Amino acid sequence: MTTADLISGAGVTLILAAFALSTLKKLDTNSSPYFVLNMLGGGLACVGAWLVGSIPFMVLELVWTLVALLGLIKLNKTVSS
Repeated sequence: MTTADLISGAGVTLILAAFALSTLKKLDTNSSPYFVLNMLGGGLACVGAWLVGSIPFMVLELVWTLVALLGLIKLNKTVSS
């Protein structure tokens, strides 16, 4: 198993954990932990994709990370108001 596999595997695990926990109603999809899991997972998967030169997967995971970041920012603005 390569470093890229480990990094991507960790990222995908975090994304799947967020999905599973939200599906099982253990994690609200509009919560900081949900966005953080997706953001960290997407970021790690993006790095793993970059390491192996998979541009389409890298773009997918970069967008995933940015959307999660925007969700977290929006949530924090709502909480601060």
